[in-house]
Amino acid sequence: MPFLTVNEVVSRYRNQVSEGTLRNWLSMRVGPSFVKLGKAVLYPLVELKAWERRNLVVCRPTRVLPLQEAA
Repeated sequence: MPFLTVNEVVSRYRNQVSEGTLRNWLSMRVGPSFVKLGKAVLYPLVELKAWERRNLVVCRPTRVLPLQEAA
């Protein structure tokens, strides 16, 4: 099972989730699940993907206009 470090998680989310945010979430036990080994905090990739799915915002489909209305 692949694991990501805190810095790799920050990179995965294009710096939109900071290291500080991850630290806060860790202390409050919110956000993606993690493994703590000594001082190391690691995020299992499968848990990150599951967390992404749980936070996915699903939009309704766009209404398709008949060709006459679109013109």
